[in-house]
Order: sequence, then C-alpha cells, then structure tokens
Amino acid sequence: MRKLIAFTIVSVDGYFAGPNGEIDWFKGEHSDEEKEFSDEVSKKAGLLLFGRTTYEMMKSFWPTPDGMRSDPVMAEVMNRMPKIVFSETMKPEKDGPVWKDVRVLHDIDPEEIVSLKKHGEGGITILGSGTIVQQMERLGLIDEYQLMVVPVILGTGKYLFKDVKRLNLELIGTKVFRNGRVLLTYRPKA
Repeated sequence: MRKLIAFTIVSVDGYFAGPNGEIDWFKGEHSDEEKEFSDEVSKKAGLLLFGRTTYEMMKSFWPTPDGMRSDPVMAEVMNRMPKIVFSETMKPEKDGPVWKDVRVLHDIDPEEIVSLKKHGEGGITILGSGTIVQQMERLGLIDEYQLMVVPVILGTGKYLFKDVKRLNLELIGTKVFRNGRVLLTYRPKA
C-alpha cells in the first residue's frame, strides 16, 4: 500500500504561512544540497495532492521557462506527475500544454483516499497545503510527516496543526542542511 506523506515547510514556531498567507520567509534560500535532496525524494512520488492556493502557486511557476530553468529535475517531476486539487470552488482543470492529469475534488472522501493508497505506484505526497494536512490528519489518513523546519520564528501566522487532536509521533529520520534547515520525518505511533 502506498504511503500518504505530508511534506510541509514550517517555521520553528510551527507556522506554514504568515498571517496573510505569506511564504517569503522560506523562499530563495535553498542550498544546492537541499535541491539535490528534493530532486531525489521527488522521484519517488507517484501522485501529488494540493489545496487550491498551493496548486495555483505551483502551476504559476513550474511549467514556466523560469521554473524549468531554475530546477529542471523538479520541474520535470512537477509537470508530469498526476495531481489532485482539493477545492470547494475550483472548476475542473483542462490539460494544459505542460500540466496534465489534474483532478479537482470538492471534498476529502476518506474512502477515496484509502483507494488511492491501495492502487498505483509511488508515494502520495501532500505538498504544503496546510489546511489539507489538517483535514487529512483529522481523518487519520496521513502515514508520514516530513516537516522542513526553517530557522525563523514568525510569531504569528497560520498554524500547521490547528484544531488537530493530540497525536503521538515516532521520529524516523532527520536531515540537517548546512543552511540551517532541518528535515524531521515522523510517523504516527501505532
């Protein structure tokens, strides 16, 4: 069975975005070491899940010449990978010249997520999309959390685990990057 992995960039104090959705605090400081790691990990994914905001941000960058130039490996992965967008308001997406195979779902159906885990190849990764992570966690669907901690304290913002009940986690991996970022990988304790 495929794992559902939540990969989220967070501040030291646990926010995935500033109070108005700002993410400028984690952009632009990716080291070559971090890029190589991301490129390698992304090759193992088989399906990407997004909320509407993250989807629109990714779609506005990765299929562009700037996106393809900045990281050809990641652009290729992002552009070819099947995607599901959770949005109550978004209309179905037509295949574009680069981004294809995008499904829009208006709600999270736990049975459908379990079915996705049972069929297909590669992991299922939620990229960013803090509100989707919250909803999936409340439904007990996430198998692994990959939290990229950026060495910044925001003091306020959108908290990743808002309204989530207590969940005990087991640390299964750490990776420290020279730029001060730390990847913490956890799975829920059985």
